[in-house]
Amino acid sequence: MFSRQAAYDRAITVFSPDGRIFQVEYALETVKRGTISVGIATKEGVVLAAEENITNFQDETYSRKLFMIDDNIGAVVSGYVPDGRVLIEYAREYAQHHRLLYDEPPYIEVIAKRIGDIKQSFTQQGGVRPFGVAIIFAGVNPDGGSEVFVTDPSGSCIKYKVAAIGAGSDTALDFISKHYKDDITLEDGKILVAGAIYYVSQNKQDIKIRLLEIPKESMKGRFLSIEESLKYIEKAKEKLGLQ
Repeated sequence: MFSRQAAYDRAITVFSPDGRIFQVEYALETVKRGTISVGIATKEGVVLAAEENITNFQDETYSRKLFMIDDNIGAVVSGYVPDGRVLIEYAREYAQHHRLLYDEPPYIEVIAKRIGDIKQSFTQQGGVRPFGVAIIFAGVNPDGGSEVFVTDPSGSCIKYKVAAIGAGSDTALDFISKHYKDDITLEDGKILVAGAIYYVSQNKQDIKIRLLEIPKESMKGRFLSIEESLKYIEKAKEKLGLQ
């Protein structure tokens, strides 16, 4: 005999009697098992950061988790990264469509909601599974505002000042809340997210992180190398009292 829960595991289009969709919940668990990723909006732009698992002989200049969507929008993923890569391509195509249609850079909310819609559609179709990835979209809008949005496997799309996804995300946010200020600078934002990732990392001795910044002044994203990014951990140790 199958358990009562198993009967509702078989079809993603069926709610359990207590209002749950188990396959979506399993996808959310996949995100929680991914390495930590963080996004923060500052008065001077946005910063995205990720802890990267880099194996022997892997090219350290190639990021699996951080992406540019358009000049003014970046994204970082956590969970089942191949799912994230596919959704990033959808986001890039939609950003190009927006530029061709309106002749201006896309707004972060527009891109994030579009990806949220795609994720949500995969919770209503038979024969498919949810995307097992959460994505933080962050950037600078054409009107100069810095924004951070998060989409998760359910299709939700929520705006934040600071967002964290992946393993240890709640602990990272608790750490950030102790040091965050509404008028934080871009430089201090880089220090804070680097410190938060280091704080929750299980691999402090050989940690690898990568940062992506998008300043308001240029509205163009810039990847920091792993070597350059790790310097912000040292700055966080000095400024935030990390061990």
